[in-house]
Amino acid sequence: MKKYLVVLLLVMALAIPSAALAQVRIGVAMPTQSLQRWNQDGANMKMMLEAAGYVVDLQYANNDVALQVAQIENMILNGADILVISAIDGSSLGTVLAIAKEEGIPVIAYDRLIMETDAVSYYATFDNYKVGQLQGEYLVQALGLETLEGSVNMEIVAGSPDDNNARYFYQGAIDVLMPYIESGKVRVPSGQIAFEAVATLAWSSERAQARMDNLIASNYSDGTPLHAVLCSNDSTALGVTNSLVGAGFEKMPYITGQDCDIANTKNIIAGLQSMSIFKDTRTLAARVVQMIESIVKGEEPEVNDTTTYFNGVFVVPTYLCTPVFADINNYKELLIDSGYYTPEQLGL
Repeated sequence: MKKYLVVLLLVMALAIPSAALAQVRIGVAMPTQSLQRWNQDGANMKMMLEAAGYVVDLQYANNDVALQVAQIENMILNGADILVISAIDGSSLGTVLAIAKEEGIPVIAYDRLIMETDAVSYYATFDNYKVGQLQGEYLVQALGLETLEGSVNMEIVAGSPDDNNARYFYQGAIDVLMPYIESGKVRVPSGQIAFEAVATLAWSSERAQARMDNLIASNYSDGTPLHAVLCSNDSTALGVTNSLVGAGFEKMPYITGQDCDIANTKNIIAGLQSMSIFKDTRTLAARVVQMIESIVKGEEPEVNDTTTYFNGVFVVPTYLCTPVFADINNYKELLIDSGYYTPEQLGL
């Protein structure tokens, strides 16, 4: 708990609210309130920015690209000095951000890279390739692949094709697992391995569940065992879990996830999901606040990656936060002891 209090106190100490500072307006555009994590991201960002003395205009766009564009336009018209944007579609904002650039408004891409524009100033995210690596490495260990004699069956459920991060998650995991697929230790009975074949539009639980229903009917209805499902995030993992439970699976396969949503953490505790990548939104929000502080002071924000995130126009200066994974063995320390969730929220 102390670690996260220190982070918040550091952010608050970076700026002392004043009449001048209170006039600095930050527009925060989030993609949707339908996923728990974006509610947490938005709430953390607003709390920390207001604690530092800024005026915050926080908007959610309900996964509607046109609405998000209109919201950003309104933020510019209403005098935003800095924009923090988590894009619904990373390639859809070029025109509106050209206006921001003309107005001299810095833009920080938040956890989703904004593509095909030179109007984005910085990118703050977690190490998305590492997220996938952690998921893949977890399955390697859980399935005992290094010493396995014989083979196991696995299916793959990736993220939304319009989210640039989805390919990083997928590729990080596949790079770990592909040697075992090529050697025959891991079989994918559906044959669906390529990103385009396993992507899930809008990270939809319903779409993931429907696809898993079809995979079960086509490949596992005869009793063929399913040992693992690589899911890129918790909303897709939730759909997969619902499908497996509905199909009567008594022994659940290893299922990965990401975001440590409440429903999925409850599933981990109940033995229905194996793990979830924990990306502490407080850490990411604090980093963005520090970036904003530097911009306001006329300084260059700290970044730690200047080579990876090419957005189709240029490599965007990036700060990468470090993800970890939560499972039945460490969820209490990571999620409860840190104050991220209360025991009551997890039904404990």
